[in-house]
Amino acid sequence: MALAFTTVDKASSNHGIKAMVYGAAGAGKTRLCGTAPKPIILSAESGLLTYSKMIKEGTLDPKAPVIEPKTIEAVEEAYEWCKNNAAKYGLQTVCLDSISEITEVCLQAEKAKNKDPRAAYGEMAGRVLELIKKFRDLQGLHVLVTCKQTVGKDPVTGVEKAQPKAPGQQVGPDLPYIFDLVLHAYTDKDPKTGATYHALRTKAAFNADAKDRSGMLEEMEYPDMNYLINKIQQQ
Repeated sequence: MALAFTTVDKASSNHGIKAMVYGAAGAGKTRLCGTAPKPIILSAESGLLTYSKMIKEGTLDPKAPVIEPKTIEAVEEAYEWCKNNAAKYGLQTVCLDSISEITEVCLQAEKAKNKDPRAAYGEMAGRVLELIKKFRDLQGLHVLVTCKQTVGKDPVTGVEKAQPKAPGQQVGPDLPYIFDLVLHAYTDKDPKTGATYHALRTKAAFNADAKDRSGMLEEMEYPDMNYLINKIQQQ
């Protein structure tokens, strides 16, 4: 079989930005999906009220397509549609909200089929991680996956650290290795005005996992996916 050669610039130009955002409830994960360029949103959570507000604000196209998958099979079917049709319809970003919820749905399905809980967790982890990697490898499309947050102790320092959350012991810890960007969504208060604001951490800190393979982002960034993608691709 002949090897298919290309060049780094050609391969990277067709790769798209592959990102995961995680954070606590209300940190702005769902809203970030609505800021992505020409998104199709796979909403496994009941977060559509956020999009209604964005439509009223004029920050989200009311015709942006949404799929509400209720099973892991529906997510797999949605992946096939995105792979074959998203670009044809002018869509640029596939948003999966959230992988934590999808993992939970998959786990319940595996438990119903398997009497051994350990085997059910193993089957779930393998299936979910394979599916996530398929979304990550979609050519010519940006991908944004949202994830819930957990807080655990760093085994070395003992300091509490924010991390992606998913059922079981494998999916959550493996997620940061899959994506180009791992964004920690959080809220804080302006010390001068007292107003609450949303932000994204893009680099690892003692209290939160994050990363930016592009090296183009500031440590703290404004939570707008279109802005981040343009910033990475234009430099």
